[in-house]
Amino acid sequence: MVGEASTAQDISWDLSDLFSGPDDPRINEELAWLQQEAESLAATYRGKIAVPGGPIPEALLTALQRFESWSERANRVAGYPALLSASDTTNHLYRQLEARIDEQMTMLTNIILFFDLEWRMLADADAEALMAHPLLEHYEHYLRRERQFKPHTLSEPEEKLLNEKQLTASQAWQRLFDEQVSAMTYHLEWQGEARELTQSAILSLLYSPERELRKQAHEVFYNTLEPKAPLLTYVYETLVQDKLINDRLRSFSSPMASRHLANEVDGAAVDAMMRVVEEHYPLAHEYFQLKGDLLGVRPLKIYDQYAPLSHDQTKVSYSEAREIILTALAVASPDMMSMARRFFDQLWIDADPRRGKRGGAFCMGISPKIHPYVLCNYTDTARDVMTVAHELGHGLHDILASEQSMFNYYPVLPLAETASVFSEMLTFDLLAQRENDPRRRLALVGGKVEEIFATVFRQNVLTRFEQSVFEARKQGRFTAEQLADLWIAANHPYYGQSVELTDEYRLGWSYIPHFIHTPFYCYAYVFGELLVLSLYAMYHSEGEAFIPRYLSILRAGGSQPPDHILKPLGIDIKDPAFWRQGFFELRRMIGWVRGLVTEISSVDS
Repeated sequence: MVGEASTAQDISWDLSDLFSGPDDPRINEELAWLQQEAESLAATYRGKIAVPGGPIPEALLTALQRFESWSERANRVAGYPALLSASDTTNHLYRQLEARIDEQMTMLTNIILFFDLEWRMLADADAEALMAHPLLEHYEHYLRRERQFKPHTLSEPEEKLLNEKQLTASQAWQRLFDEQVSAMTYHLEWQGEARELTQSAILSLLYSPERELRKQAHEVFYNTLEPKAPLLTYVYETLVQDKLINDRLRSFSSPMASRHLANEVDGAAVDAMMRVVEEHYPLAHEYFQLKGDLLGVRPLKIYDQYAPLSHDQTKVSYSEAREIILTALAVASPDMMSMARRFFDQLWIDADPRRGKRGGAFCMGISPKIHPYVLCNYTDTARDVMTVAHELGHGLHDILASEQSMFNYYPVLPLAETASVFSEMLTFDLLAQRENDPRRRLALVGGKVEEIFATVFRQNVLTRFEQSVFEARKQGRFTAEQLADLWIAANHPYYGQSVELTDEYRLGWSYIPHFIHTPFYCYAYVFGELLVLSLYAMYHSEGEAFIPRYLSILRAGGSQPPDHILKPLGIDIKDPAFWRQGFFELRRMIGWVRGLVTEISSVDS
């Protein structure tokens, strides 16, 4: 039945480990402490960092520890309303609390902004001497990473002004986008039944075995978005221009340069990776042609790309998903399974796909001292099992990285997908092993191939689209029609002649939150997926002996650059040959699909 109730109904998280509710008096108490401590930090250390010779190591160590403590408590206060708002974007009290805390956190951050600025302005020789001091060994990477932003740092008054203007600039537009898109409902009629669906629910219908239902869901989704196209265009266009202005003020050489710096990767390595991905687009063309033959549809339409290869599919309840994921993790590591179990037992997951809730899925790591939280929209499909496994992988990464202190806690984006994709692969392997029916196994393996396509090929497309948008904006403001043209142009090399793009799909850019919140985030998905496909091949080869090496990547958090963390595994991210290794596993899985097709054909004959 279209839009039937999920078995995850009423599965929502318990946020009481943060605060008891939006009116908890401890929120204001924490804000008061943050202000008092920020003022104390400013009184103690302002003008004491960028001095000849620099501060003495003992004083800098104490300062770093105090700033870390401040940042950890600030993250709790800021994270709480963000989680509330994601759980119900229509709740006025949640939105009001989030806006109030955003404003106060901006003000508080401006009080302590001087510390990073002074550190960046310290003479190079003095900074190098401090970073080499044994007392500061734990903070060396953090301090060195901060120094990399020196060429792109403005004066303190300018930095404060930009921070405050964000409230009515980028943050305001981002909030408008979230509220508009999350509040939308989609009216679909199917076989005499009318349903009002959330974004997650209607997009899940694109995986239906019924072609006409996929077509209707596709048309309803984009036709509902179409009246919002002028607004969504204006929001995106404004944010693009805002970033271009900031990049110019900060002397970044290109729109992607700031993302590369934050990700601690060489832009040349990213370019090499993306070119390798595009070398392999013919793999997608061949697969989609095979899929068209199997479905009896040539060419496939864009709404057919995720159609199951078998009509014989099994619904997976939320409780079954829990058992599958925990069992899969236990095969690799009982410790990983025990960590993941806590998410279910202690209500760290919000899985109910209710109206008003933010679409998609995420895991929010608060700090090393508090556990992470997972949001997803569970609709009882095998694909949703993978989504939960993916987000729990992020959660495991956060828990293992909690061995680090706050400034070394968060992994950079390219490594942030490592545990999530690895957990997905473990879960997929178990599902495939358990499935004895070749038709169901075909649907499962084909679905996994298409998920990899979506993470590698499609995210590459999204990044190329962003590049074209920023280049076009340099020539002036753009319209929804121009965005649509750029979107289709970016998609064509991936789909080629094997998948036909519809007129409705011209709005495919309009609801993607990464474009709005984190420009050029998407290449990190490509990085993470190809990295894990290579790591997973190592796991298959080495077995249990590989797991400690894998866990060492997760425990490192953000304590080293990605190339340093991966070097012990013999990985060179600048070498195109490394990125090609990831496609060996993808070819193997496509071969698995072909083998299952042959097996089914022989049985039928």
